[in-house]
Amino acid sequence: MTVALMWEARAADGRGHELLAWARRQELPVRPLRRETLRAAGDRVLVITWWNAAYDAELPELPDPDGELVARAVHRWRFESVE
Repeated sequence: MTVALMWEARAADGRGHELLAWARRQELPVRPLRRETLRAAGDRVLVITWWNAAYDAELPELPDPDGELVARAVHRWRFESVE
C-alpha cells in the first residue's frame, strides 16, 4: 500500500522564503519513495512524502518549525492510495 503524508504550514508575515528554505533543509531518518515540496499564496508551504507502508505505520514526519517562523500550528494529513 502507498501512504502519503502531507505537512502544511503558513509562515509568519514576510517569512515565506525562510519557511520554504527551512522545510527543504529538513532531513528524515528514512528516505521516502518520493518527496515533493510546494508553495502557495499566503506564504504557505506543503511537503508531501510517499511511503510503501500500511496506513497506520509509524513513519517519520517533518517536525514543527520554530514558533516565530509560522503564523499558526502545522497541519498534517495522512492518505492512502486507492488505485
